[in-house]
Amino acid sequence: MPSVLLHSLSVGDRDLKGNILCAPLAGFTDVPFRELAIEAGADLCFTEMVSCEALIRENPKTQALLERGRNEQDYGIQVFTSSPESAAAAMKFLIPYAPAIIDLNCGCPVPKVIKTGAGAALMKDPMMIGAIVKAMKKATSFPVSVKLRTGWDHQNYTFLEAALRAQDAGASMVSLHGRTKSQGYGGKANWEQIARLKEVVDIPVVGNGDIFSADDARNMLLQTGCDAVMVARGGLGNPFLFREIRALLSDRPPCPSPAPLERIKTALRHLERCAEVKGEARAVKEMKKQLCSYTKGINGSAAFRNELVHCESLAEYRIHFSTFLSSIAG
Repeated sequence: MPSVLLHSLSVGDRDLKGNILCAPLAGFTDVPFRELAIEAGADLCFTEMVSCEALIRENPKTQALLERGRNEQDYGIQVFTSSPESAAAAMKFLIPYAPAIIDLNCGCPVPKVIKTGAGAALMKDPMMIGAIVKAMKKATSFPVSVKLRTGWDHQNYTFLEAALRAQDAGASMVSLHGRTKSQGYGGKANWEQIARLKEVVDIPVVGNGDIFSADDARNMLLQTGCDAVMVARGGLGNPFLFREIRALLSDRPPCPSPAPLERIKTALRHLERCAEVKGEARAVKEMKKQLCSYTKGINGSAAFRNELVHCESLAEYRIHFSTFLSSIAG
């Protein structure tokens, strides 16, 4: 009998099969990453965030971010903007992709996003969050969600007002990263704020922040009462985390951590798929940070990582992978 902690999730008129989600991460949650996350057990992944203004301009690089993975039955698209007008105009460009959810980013702390008034800058203006959601809902039939931080800083917690305004404007789900913008990714995520949010809104609440193990996911669900968990940095170089969470929430025997051989073979699969999707030139550059995450903690991996960061072609990568795989297989 499935545990109550693992269950389907209704978002507007969409029913997701489960409540284990993969957060949007700029520079990471591309098609190859999301395919591995879904394969491992994630129920829904979000694209890297895309600019509404770039969508309107039909920017090819932005359009490439919207590609759906081969095994993604459902997926979410995350957008960012500071303008209700731009948000509304961008929605028609998302129709061909038929996402399960369109998410508004109100949490990105990156300066180039903040200076446009988007991302976490919106936490200063909950009324604007409501206005943008309302504009999105008028322009699309897809469920709309928002991803919030707790506020701009510890003197300005605005997440409750922001969530309520988003809900009143038609949002079907809200995700909360339990940190302020000023915290960035430092310090500790405040799960108590997620619990407070769950008490206030009527729509599903997704908890996000400091989920690095299956126990973390279970504890977040138990401690906050949230409806779903969203894995972010914990999944980098570790798509296996999704299967570990699924096993624990299903009351199945604990899923063992992947052996070094599986981790390195998966890293190579990730690289090969990235080359298929983006071409070799981009893949050999963009995958360096991903591949280094896969190798952390493996004996002898420091030298291997040093070799990887200097690779300039797929052939070079394959040579170093073959050598390292032989060393750990023996």
